[in-house]
Amino acid sequence: MARIKTKKFRGSMTHGRGKKAGRGAGKRGGRGNAGLLKHKFMHMIKYMPGHLGRYGFKRPQSVIKKVKTINVGQLEEKFPGKKEIDLGKEGYSKLLGGGTINTKLRVNVDSASSKAIEKIKGVGGEVILAGQPEMEMDEKKEDIEEKISSTEK
Repeated sequence: MARIKTKKFRGSMTHGRGKKAGRGAGKRGGRGNAGLLKHKFMHMIKYMPGHLGRYGFKRPQSVIKKVKTINVGQLEEKFPGKKEIDLGKEGYSKLLGGGTINTKLRVNVDSASSKAIEKIKGVGGEVILAGQPEMEMDEKKEDIEEKISSTEK
């Protein structure tokens, strides 16, 4: 069997790749995202939807209210031994009803969920909402029910 001599392309300028394919990223039409607005435009439209343009909006920071919350279950852990807690001074603005509570507490807070108020009242404590006159939960429910019944009539 005769020996096959491999071609080494000695003296060939392109080594069989054509005029520009042997240069950097020549056959691909550029590297990466090069040419997306020119010769690769249809590829971008078809396979990269949403590549161009902006979507949505960013709300102004002056409109956004940052509410720092704490759950009822965390009160005993964060404030051990305290019977009266002012959450406004501690940096919290809302009390939520997650977790369980065993001790009787008096809590001052800007706002609280109904579940949180219910859990603290269930143990014998009380929640004082800042900016609102002190009113029992039952009175609040009665006021709300009256408003609802008056609007239905």
